[in-house]
Amino acid sequence: MNETTHTDVPAPVAPGRMREVLGHFASGIVVVTAITPDGPAGFTCQSFSSLSLDPPLVSFSPARTSSTWPRIRDVGHFCVNVLAEGHEELSTAFARSGTDKYAGVAWTPAPSGAPRLDGAAAWIDCTLADEFPGGDHTIVVGRVQDLGADPSRAPLLFHRGAYGITS
Repeated sequence: MNETTHTDVPAPVAPGRMREVLGHFASGIVVVTAITPDGPAGFTCQSFSSLSLDPPLVSFSPARTSSTWPRIRDVGHFCVNVLAEGHEELSTAFARSGTDKYAGVAWTPAPSGAPRLDGAAAWIDCTLADEFPGGDHTIVVGRVQDLGADPSRAPLLFHRGAYGITS
């Protein structure tokens, strides 16, 4: 008979194994944008979701190492741009550090003034509602102020470490 006690501590889950297994969950990709005192800023994020309908809230989780999120946080409002199929290069560009992420990127201001990227499948204009620690990430809650979508555009998906659905 196998007996386990409540004092047994399971071995920690390796980050690579976690990434591999959770990669089986397809996710959309967003770019969070804002106009900062230094100009437009933005970053790619795949941990985005609807949180609440009443009040209207969304959440996303930037890495604690992000140099862009603190600049956007200080502004207090941002636009979440849901990338569309064909936006792989846009996703990659906004994931890089130390480059002009907006080079050649067309956008118009959302109601808050944050960049609304042309061709996005959807956009959600928010004010910062709250933040919580989340391990090596920060859990951000945004209160939705305005939003819109282009029903003709399919979302850009990420699955098993690649764009699109892979088998």
